[in-house]
Amino acid sequence: MVTELKSHTLQVRGAEDAEIFKALGSETRLEILALLAGGDRNIAEICLELNLSQPTVSKHVQVLEQAGLVLSKYMPGSQGMQKRCRLRFDRMIVSFEGAEIADERMEEVSMPIGLYSRVEAHPQCGLANREKIISFLDIPQSFYDPERSTAEILWMAGGWVEYVFPNTLPSSVEILRLELVMEACSEAPNYDHDWPSDITVWVNEAEIGTWTCPGDFGAKRGVLNPTWWNDHMTQYGALKIWSVDHEGATLDGTPLSSVTLEQASVKPNKPISVRIGVKADADHRGGFNLFGKGFGNYAQDLV
Repeated sequence: MVTELKSHTLQVRGAEDAEIFKALGSETRLEILALLAGGDRNIAEICLELNLSQPTVSKHVQVLEQAGLVLSKYMPGSQGMQKRCRLRFDRMIVSFEGAEIADERMEEVSMPIGLYSRVEAHPQCGLANREKIISFLDIPQSFYDPERSTAEILWMAGGWVEYVFPNTLPSSVEILRLELVMEACSEAPNYDHDWPSDITVWVNEAEIGTWTCPGDFGAKRGVLNPTWWNDHMTQYGALKIWSVDHEGATLDGTPLSSVTLEQASVKPNKPISVRIGVKADADHRGGFNLFGKGFGNYAQDLV
């Protein structure tokens, strides 16, 4: 269906007007339309200005006429009757009425790993920024040092760390999915690729699931690590994507648990707490490392 409006606007209604899209699918026909946008032309003038033969122009004009884009009339000229063409519309609007287009958007918060709200760290443990070790190694009180806000890596043999993410989405918004992206690995003395650890994530105190990390990764230097960071220490982690929606939780796209957004009390305009840790009764109590944007292989904080 084609609707001709007083403002010379063509309203095209999706698949109903396939003939129009076919007519526009030619560079030559687009050139003819652009020419006619500057004023009426007869066939001979179009041929001359576009350097095309009369049969070619006539064929393309016929297609444009059938699509309703060009209107032609025979008028008297200096050499008898001539076919004069004009553009019917100077604008075109394409609409797909009835189409359900999801109004979705993503809100992203980048949380530096040192800006945790609560922590319970068990030795061996520590924090570091790009310049140095923060406070003292293997002393849990170091996790309360004000310099913790600059941390780009933290580690502990047991315990947990908790972050509170702001959530300023208006109450009218429906939250479809929550994702947490982090680089992490186990925490062994120095490093050990065969050092499994059951790393668990909680959202608003609801246990989302557990990932068994195979080890504490080293041997090859982390891409982002500062030069002073020793080669025998933990170097990098695995990038993991934890996701929760209305159907359950996944880890890297693989089903993890049946916990949903509703069960985790994820609601608009309500802060979201995320705890990362190793449970005291876990089968593999191998601790964990968390990497910020200045350590490991991925230049990002918790996202």
